[in-house]
Amino acid sequence: MAEAERIIGTPDVDDEAAAPAEQPKGKRRIAALLAVALVAYLLDLGSKMLVVAKLEHHEPIQVIGDLLRFVAVRNPGAAFGIGEAFTAIFTLIAATVIVVIVRLARKLYSLPWAIALGLLLGGALGNLTDRIFRSPGVFEGAVVDFIAPAHFAVFNLADSAIVCGGFLIVILSFKGLDPDGTVHKD
Repeated sequence: MAEAERIIGTPDVDDEAAAPAEQPKGKRRIAALLAVALVAYLLDLGSKMLVVAKLEHHEPIQVIGDLLRFVAVRNPGAAFGIGEAFTAIFTLIAATVIVVIVRLARKLYSLPWAIALGLLLGGALGNLTDRIFRSPGVFEGAVVDFIAPAHFAVFNLADSAIVCGGFLIVILSFKGLDPDGTVHKD
């Protein structure tokens, strides 16, 4: 096979015969991804329901002195309240992330990647639910934030899941672990 064909991936008879042997062995990790996503989503949804029912229109709750408190905040923008006029765009971005994760799940054989993508999926679903169903209207809803560390932005459990999932993806990428379970060395 010519070097150019190998680099650009032009298929020939030998490549097609070798392809099944190169496929990762083991089972797909879709169930793990869905389980992590479901737990992240339900924890986020439950916490937001509790905040709206018990904390909204009330005084903040001091959790750890002045270091951490719970306060109900409606955030129509992104992180740190940036982009309040672009709520519909953030809704579209969250929906796109969900579609990409669902499509990637078909090739998912790595448990760490399943956990990372499950966190991203659960967090994206949590914030997307707010944007669709909360006031002021469909695709314009404000996300319920309530965790308020001192000298930092107010956030929620969905945001935490997204950040943790993203951080895990960065670590997995640096280690060379791909979602299909293969390891590459660069």
